[in-house]
Amino acid sequence: MKKYLSLVSICIVLLIQSCSKKTVPTQTTVIDTKTKTDSVVVIKKTDSTLSVKPVRKPKVKEVVPNVIVVNDQYAKKSVDGRYYYDLKGHRYWRSNKDGKYYLFNKSMLNDEAFKKPQ
Repeated sequence: MKKYLSLVSICIVLLIQSCSKKTVPTQTTVIDTKTKTDSVVVIKKTDSTLSVKPVRKPKVKEVVPNVIVVNDQYAKKSVDGRYYYDLKGHRYWRSNKDGKYYLFNKSMLNDEAFKKPQ
């Protein structure tokens, strides 16, 4: 019985000891030399286990047109009777003069072409 207990305890200690020894691979450099007539060419190769930083591409800025033409049946009507159209998160309001839809800006608030129709 004592032999069995000592054998089990030794196995448990070895198991715990072996699990605690974690190793992390380090960067290794392999050097290959090739001879060419009288000169020596040194080629350095890095280990394939190394992580490579991903290349970050710059974000392409989305071009938003200032004026669009939309059929009025596809546009929505606001509570006060003006037409608007939403395109890619931007709101366009209909001009009463030419019927085109313009990207919203603060100058529309005072412009007569964007007031509610009577």
